[in-house]
Formats: sequence, structure tokens, C-alpha cells
Amino acid sequence: MLNSQVFGAINYLNSALAAGATLFACAFALSTFDRWHRRGQPQELAWTIAMILFALGSAALWWAESTGWSMITFRVFFLAGAVLNVPWLALGTVYLLTNRGVADRLRDLLVVLSAFSVGVISVAPTKKSMQPGEFPTARELFGILPRTMAAIGSGIPALVIIVGALWSTWRVVRAKSPSFMSSNPRIVSSPRRLATGNVLIAVGTLVLSASGSLGGRLGKDRAFAVTLLTGLVVLFLGFLIASNSTRNERKLSSDD
Repeated sequence: MLNSQVFGAINYLNSALAAGATLFACAFALSTFDRWHRRGQPQELAWTIAMILFALGSAALWWAESTGWSMITFRVFFLAGAVLNVPWLALGTVYLLTNRGVADRLRDLLVVLSAFSVGVISVAPTKKSMQPGEFPTARELFGILPRTMAAIGSGIPALVIIVGALWSTWRVVRAKSPSFMSSNPRIVSSPRRLATGNVLIAVGTLVLSASGSLGGRLGKDRAFAVTLLTGLVVLFLGFLIASNSTRNERKLSSDD
């Protein structure tokens, strides 16, 4: 009896954490969408798509913690939370730091790869049935292709985000434009704020990828919920600080 009460309390806590991550991701998505609607900056749209994917992944976790895992729920969780969200997040960094044409071509490629990923994960055969009361893993359920897509989709884009944040911070420290290969360089109104924002973006990305390290201490469910919520909060602070510390030189000229 006591064990069932403890297990139920843990499930309620995990559900609450996943719900918090879902609501925060939705608020984050609305904020970046509003910025994109008002300013028309492509990185804001990329971040909006990434946050919608984070919200979908968090909502799937929320639903699973509340009602139990199903194969459909896990496919949504895996696709949105492990395969697609970080690449779209990284696209925002690419738009900030590179030429618009290069970023647009990467966006077109990412759209195609995203559609391919949706198809693969939706119909990927499973190696075993879902076990009640257990947090499922891709290694136990899926073959090599879905797991490879998740590894590439989380590893390389995370590296892009971290390297991009460190690169722009280093450029600001050297009193240079944080962008490179850009036809529309940015004016840094607050170098310290931009550096702080970029560091927070890198830290948030690392937090989001730390669920595996915390799984042994907190349990897989709790680790995913905690890192999702914490990582999203840190990312939001980083994007808010970094985006308010720069402005486009072309826009500045037109305003003058």
C-alpha cells in the first residue's frame, strides 16, 4: 500500500514537471512567434518551430506520465523530442551567424529531412511491445535507423549551437561583429549582454542533453522532465538576452 502511494506521488510529480515544461515551451513559442511576426527575422521563426516541437515532446511525456505509455505517444515523444527539435533550434543559430542564403539552403534541407524523419519514425517497426510501468527507450524498441537519426539530430545541431555561441562571444570580446559570412551584419548594443545570452544558450542546450546522466539518480521519467523544464527556462533567458542585445545594421540605417 505504501509503495503504491509513493509510486503514485512520483507519477504526479513527473506529470507536473512535464506539464510545466509543456506550458513553458508553449509560452516560449508564442513569444518567438510574436517577435517573428513583428520583426520578420528568420531565426525567430526557426526558434518558434523548435519550441513547438519541444512542446509536442513535453506534452507526449505529460500524457504518458498521466495515463501510461503507448506506442503512438512514444513515437511523438521520440520524433519531436529527440530527432527534430534541436536541429530547428540550431537553424536559428545558423541564421544569426551566417549568410542568409546559406541559412535558407540549410532550412530547405532541414524541411526535407524533417519530412523524411516523420515518415521513418511513424512506420518504424518495433522490436518488442510496450511494457506497462516502464519508461521506454529507443534502444529497446527501434532498429538502427531511427536511433541513428536521433543521435545525428541531437549531436551535430547541439555542437552547432554551442560552437556558435562560443564563436559569437569570442568575436564580441575582440570587438568584432558576432556574425560571419553575413551580408547584413549586426550592431551589438550590449556586448556583455550578448555574451551572457550566448553562454546561457549553450548551457541550456547542455542541460537538455543531460537527461541520460541524471537517469541513474532521478529515474528516466524524472530526468527527462527535469532537464526539459530547466533547459527550456535557461534557453528562454539566453534567447531573450541575446536577441535584445543586437540589431541589424541595415535596419538601423533605414531608421536613420
